[in-house]
Amino acid sequence: MVTLADLKAGESVKIINVKADKDLKQRLGSFGVRKNSIVKVVNHSIAKSTIEIEVATTKIALRAQEAKEIEVEAL
Repeated sequence: MVTLADLKAGESVKIINVKADKDLKQRLGSFGVRKNSIVKVVNHSIAKSTIEIEVATTKIALRAQEAKEIEVEAL
């Protein structure tokens, strides 16, 4: 399965599953990161330790490990 961590900057995808624990799911959900949301990868840090994504008009930085918990599919 493809995750947010696998994507390159500029790619837009649909979230199909968030495999995180309850607390992380709740935090991500509060930013609009949930099943069926459309997200765009804006940038990766140099060491690929964080990923900047855009959900609607909100930009969010995720740890790479968090991004690996979010399964996506191409639009």
